[in-house]
Amino acid sequence: MNINEVVIRRAEGSDASAVAEVRLRSYMAALPTVRRAHTDEKVREWFLQVVVPSRETWVATAEGSVVRMMVLDGDHLDQLYLDPFWRGRTIGDQLVTLAKKRRPDGLELWTFQVNGPARRFYERHGFVAVERTDGRDNEEREPDIRYVWRPA
Repeated sequence: MNINEVVIRRAEGSDASAVAEVRLRSYMAALPTVRRAHTDEKVREWFLQVVVPSRETWVATAEGSVVRMMVLDGDHLDQLYLDPFWRGRTIGDQLVTLAKKRRPDGLELWTFQVNGPARRFYERHGFVAVERTDGRDNEEREPDIRYVWRPA
C-alpha cells in the first residue's frame, strides 16, 4: 500500500463501528497489560452514540477501510489509535499535523506511562510531559502522563 493511497477525512456516522474496532484492536495490541475499564460492546456503543456524533473525529482510510482514528475534544487530543497492521507508515504523523493545524493555539493529551511507543511518538512531535499521576483518577487505574504541545 502506497502512503499516497491513504485518505484522511472527517468521520461520518457510518464510520462509528470501524472507528471503534480500530480503537479496540490498537488498545489490545499496544496495552495488553492495562486493565480495560469497559467491555468491547460498551466501547462500540460509546463511539456510535457519543464520540462520532458529538466530537471532532477524523479517520484515515486505505482501500476503503478505516486504519487510523483521531478524536479532538476542545484542546484535547482525546484519542489517537492505529490498526496495528498500519503502524510505522506515517499516518499518525499526518494526523498529529492535522490536529496541530486544527488547534494552532496548542493541544494536550494523556497517555499511560507504560506506553513507551506512544510517549516517544508524542515527544517526537513536540509534546512535553507536564504532569504524571499514579492512576487513581483514570478508569483503568493506570499511571499516566499529561503531555502539552504549544506552538513555537
